[in-house]
Amino acid sequence: MLNITLPDGSVRQFVDGATGYDVAAAISEGLARNAVGVRVDGEVRDLHRPIDQDAQVAILTWNDADGKMAFWHSSAHVLAEALEALYPGVKLGIGPAIENGFYYDIDLGEGRMISSEDFPEIEKKMLELARQKSKFERRAVSKADAIAYFTEKADPYKLDLLQRLDDGTITFYQQGNFVDLCRGPHLPDTANIKAVKLLNIAGAYWRGDEKNKQLTRIYGITFPKAKELTEYLEKLEEAKRRDHRKLGKELELFAFSDKVGAGLPLWLPKGTMLREKLEQFLRRAQIKAGYQPVVTPHIGSKELYVTSGHYEKYGADSFQPIKTPNPGEEFFLKPMNCPHHCEIYKTKPRSYRDLPVRLAEFGTVYRYEQSGELHGLTRVRGFTQDDAHIFCRPDQVKEEFTKVIDLVLYVFRALGFQDFTAQISLRDPENKAKYIGSDENWDKAEQAIIESAAEKGLTTVTELGEAAFYGPKLDFMVRDALGRKWQLGTVQVDYNLPERFDLEYVASDNSRQRPVMIHRAPFGSLERFVAVLIEHCAGNFPLWLSPEQFAVLPISEKYHDYAQQVYDRLMGAELRGTVDHRDEKIGRKIRDAEVSKVPYMLIVGEKEQENGIVSVRKHGEGDVGSMPIDSFIKSFESQVAAMMDGAAE
Repeated sequence: MLNITLPDGSVRQFVDGATGYDVAAAISEGLARNAVGVRVDGEVRDLHRPIDQDAQVAILTWNDADGKMAFWHSSAHVLAEALEALYPGVKLGIGPAIENGFYYDIDLGEGRMISSEDFPEIEKKMLELARQKSKFERRAVSKADAIAYFTEKADPYKLDLLQRLDDGTITFYQQGNFVDLCRGPHLPDTANIKAVKLLNIAGAYWRGDEKNKQLTRIYGITFPKAKELTEYLEKLEEAKRRDHRKLGKELELFAFSDKVGAGLPLWLPKGTMLREKLEQFLRRAQIKAGYQPVVTPHIGSKELYVTSGHYEKYGADSFQPIKTPNPGEEFFLKPMNCPHHCEIYKTKPRSYRDLPVRLAEFGTVYRYEQSGELHGLTRVRGFTQDDAHIFCRPDQVKEEFTKVIDLVLYVFRALGFQDFTAQISLRDPENKAKYIGSDENWDKAEQAIIESAAEKGLTTVTELGEAAFYGPKLDFMVRDALGRKWQLGTVQVDYNLPERFDLEYVASDNSRQRPVMIHRAPFGSLERFVAVLIEHCAGNFPLWLSPEQFAVLPISEKYHDYAQQVYDRLMGAELRGTVDHRDEKIGRKIRDAEVSKVPYMLIVGEKEQENGIVSVRKHGEGDVGSMPIDSFIKSFESQVAAMMDGAAE
């Protein structure tokens, strides 16, 4: 008999060889009906695969992340089956599940292509195949037999994949007449797939190598109910409306110029104001937290980045060296700020009493991203990091980590990011050789991260093997208003750079010790952060951050002087805004201010001028009444203060 431990801690016995379906059926008929897979001792498997030893078992449904992955991986196979039926001779690459759906890379051969106009026919074929309720059947195959199968089929990409697989680890999956090289897991059968939508087409080099052939990548998504597909498509339309590239242009925040260069954003006046407000906000918080501001050059000697290791990582595929009239002298555009901060640390001797040393900089760095990977502000070639590096003693790591978490949470609260998970990335305990630093230091650092996250009550996931080679880290994964996940904010422990730069401090026993280095960036990069923020709030920025907080709208030219007086009074109170002096009707001015997402519209005419008041409209809400200018300022300031107080809690 098998002892099966369920997620609630209870233990049930089953006959040897029982399947995940048997476990689900024993729990409830409804669970068995909705089950799509099973997790056995942490491994996701097919629902009908036998369990051959005592194990911890969890039944997966569509509502589980791993259940969705199995659902979408199976859907990728159905897409491939449909393509083989519609495009005989098509060659198949890979077809994994991704965060939202799946894709399949294909080679149609010379002279053939697929466009979005072909999607309806392919979707129809996929649904036709799904309705056949074909079982996904797994079978182990020897490497020789697998090679023979795909040689006969003349499928070069599968043969390439097989070259890298060990005999005894190879499995095929078959549904209907379609066979694919795959590790799984998959749905029990195709019947669960009830709604299909192919989303777009892109080019993708085989194995991501530009030297290889470019394949056609088809993206799609499927659901167990048509209603869920409808809701997803509505969310996609909302995402298009919130696209930061679209809103960035409409709100006059940033632009790109081919003459300046791809991936190098130009910040327009309103966007620059937004950036500066974010910087000022974080600078104030950092000063309170004991950080010292520094400024470093945009370039550095090649030797600086050779020492740090960044030349090895970025040199070949980045901007090429800057040569000077001095033979052999080379400089690089700065790819990271950390090496410069290490050199600042070394400018004078340090004692254990001096630590921690916290150096902060809004430093612009440059990396040559491939043109096909550039995307608005989220992927650029020049970006500004809210970078800081903390040099501390090993016994200070936990306290410093806790303080950094406090700072990140303050930023998130002030900007309305409520839904996030902290990913704790630890080293692989089975392969410690690929990491530097002593076991003792690693154990202390990992425990410090785990304890700090727990004490702060963070929702966490732990990923073994995801640590950087130089230390463990904590990444903040934020979900925006549309439920999309973004990595914003990171904290990393580093034993590597202190070693490379020979950083030291004099310990209490007069011995020379290496400091531990903590990298942290609550925003990550200003460019990416602003892009995510735009899409999260749809351009309706928090009142304290909005680049244009008010617009004074005179009803006619007669009231321009009074409008200017109102404007001057508000600017004197350090509010930000404009006066709309255009010769337009007041209705047009209001509509334009609404489109520009100005938080407050202050309308002035005869009544307002005579009484020294303003008529106030709030973006998205309409009229909120008339009031004296000073009353509006007090109301405005109290709203901003409440936002900041809430963030500081």
